[in-house]
Amino acid sequence: MTTQTTTPQDAAGRPARPARTPKPNGQWKIDGTTPLNHNEEFKQEGPPLEVRERIESTYAHEGFDSIADDDLHGRFRWWGLYTQRKPGIDGGRTATLEPHELEDRYFMLRVRTDGAELTPDALRVLGGISDEFGRGTADVTDRQNIQYHWIEIESMPEIWRRLDTVGLETTTACGDSPRAFLGSPVAGIASDEIIDATPVIDEIKRRFIGDPALANLPRKFKTAISGHPSLDVVHEINDISLVGVEHPERGAGFDLWVGGGLSTAPRLGERLGVFVTADQAPDVWHGVIRIFRDYGYRRLRNKARLKFLLKDWGPEKFREVLETEYLGYALPDGPPPAPATRPGDHVGVHEQKDGDLYVGAAPVVGRVGGGTLTGLADLLESVGARSARLTAHQKVVVLGVPADRVDELVDGLEPLGLTARPSLFRRNTMACTGIEFCKLAIVDTKDTAARVIAELEQRLDEQAEQLDRPISLNVNGCPNSCARIQTADIGLKGQIITVDGEQMPGFQVHLGGSLAGQGHDAGGLGRTVRGLKVPATEIADYVERVVRRYAADRTDGESFAEWAHRADEAVLQ
Repeated sequence: MTTQTTTPQDAAGRPARPARTPKPNGQWKIDGTTPLNHNEEFKQEGPPLEVRERIESTYAHEGFDSIADDDLHGRFRWWGLYTQRKPGIDGGRTATLEPHELEDRYFMLRVRTDGAELTPDALRVLGGISDEFGRGTADVTDRQNIQYHWIEIESMPEIWRRLDTVGLETTTACGDSPRAFLGSPVAGIASDEIIDATPVIDEIKRRFIGDPALANLPRKFKTAISGHPSLDVVHEINDISLVGVEHPERGAGFDLWVGGGLSTAPRLGERLGVFVTADQAPDVWHGVIRIFRDYGYRRLRNKARLKFLLKDWGPEKFREVLETEYLGYALPDGPPPAPATRPGDHVGVHEQKDGDLYVGAAPVVGRVGGGTLTGLADLLESVGARSARLTAHQKVVVLGVPADRVDELVDGLEPLGLTARPSLFRRNTMACTGIEFCKLAIVDTKDTAARVIAELEQRLDEQAEQLDRPISLNVNGCPNSCARIQTADIGLKGQIITVDGEQMPGFQVHLGGSLAGQGHDAGGLGRTVRGLKVPATEIADYVERVVRRYAADRTDGESFAEWAHRADEAVLQ
C-alpha cells in the first residue's frame, strides 16, 4: 500500500508558498554575535574606545589624511568627535552626497557634563578651548553637553589634557554607547527636591562609563536621572530615566522609565511600575543597558534603539527580564511621579536649601561661545557664586549666589548674552546645530531661530504678557529631532519645500506636543498639520498668526497643546 502526500494549497487551489524563515534581528542572546552589517563589523574588528590611543599617538601628529576610514566615520564618535559639514553645500544636496563629499577636515566635539557643577576653573577651561581651538564656538545642547566646532585632530591631545584638569571628559559622548547623562541642574541645592540624584550619577559613571563591555551597543543609549519635582530632565524621551518619587512606606527613591526616544519614529518611554532606591539605582541602570546590549536589534540601524524592543516586549516582559535575568531579585511596585510643581528650565531667581540663591539664565538657542564662558567664570568669582550647571533646555543655572549679590549677578549676565529675565520666546525656543555645521541638516536653524525670536519679541510683546503659560518653539534642521520637535508646542522640521515652482528652505509644522511638566501631567506627541509647509523666511509670520489664534480661541486654563489638538486644521494654517 502506498501513501500519498498532499501539497498544501492556498484558497485558490494553488500550491501554497512555504513559510518564510524570519530574518535574524541581530539580538546577541538569540541570534549570536555574528555581525549583520558594517557598523557591527567595525565595532567587533577594533574596540571603539581604543581609537583614542591612535588619535594621540598617530593622527594628531600625521594629520587628517592619515585617519583610517572606520576610525574617522565610526570609532571617533566614541570620543565625541564627528566631522562637520563643509561650508557652502546647500540643503538640497544633503541626501545626494556621500559623507566624504559633505564633510570638512574639521570636527564637532561634544564634552559631557552629566549634570555636574562647572566651577569657575572649569568654565575657563571650556572657554579657552573654544577660543583657542574652536574659533570661539560653543553651544549648550539639550543634552547638557558643550559642543564645539572647527576642532582639528592635531588639537585633541591638548584638549583632553585640559578637560582632565577640571574633571570633564568626552568619553562615549557619541557612538553606540551610553551617552551623556541628564541630571537636575539644581540637584543637592534646591529647597524642594525629593532626592539628590548626584551620588547615583557619580556612581554609575565611576563604575560603567568607559567600560569596554558597554561600548558596543546596538545604538546610542540615553540616560536621565533627577530627583527634582519640576521633572527637569525630559524623562519620557530617554532610553532609561530615574525620576524622583516619595514612596509611602519606603521613603524617597526613583520611578523607572524605559524606551523613550524621538527621531523619525517617536515613542514616549513607559513606566515599569517599580520603585528603585538610590542604592539599587546603579545596578538597575546596569541591568537595563545590558538588556539593550544583549536583546537590542542590530540588523537594521533604523530599528536599533531600545524603544523598538520595548514596543515588542511591553513593560511587563521588560520588567520580568530585568528582575530575573539581570538583577536576581524583584523590585517593589512604586508610585508615579507627582505632577510638576514649576517649569523645569529653572530660569529666574530661586531659593536654595542653604539660604543662598540660584539663578537660571537663557542664552539665545544655546549659543554661548568662549567669551561667554570665560566671562561667566569671572562673574561667578566676582559675586562669590559657587558654580554653574547646564540644563536640558539649553539654559545655564548659576548656583550658590549670596542673597545680597543676586542683583549684581543678574545684571552682569546681560552683557554675556545671558538673561534671567527672558522674553516668552527667548526662554522657550530651542534649535539644533543645523546646516551651518551638521552633515545631516537641510536648513539653517540657529540663525533662523534667533531672527524669529527677535521679531516675535517685537510683535507679541503685549500678547505674551497676557498668556499665563509658556509656548515652546523647537527648530530642527532635519527629521532626526535633536531639538525635540514632536514634543514642542510648535515644532519645525526642516526640509526643502516648493512654493510657486521655486525650491527654498522651509519647515514642516508639528503642533501640540508636550512633555510632563508644569501644566502637563503627561507628555504627548504633536500633530502634523497636513499640507502645511512654511518658508524659513515666514516662520515669524506663522508663529505670530497661530499664537494670536490660540489666545483668542482658548478656553480658561487651556494649554496651547490642548488647543492645538482640538482645533480644526483650517485654524492652524
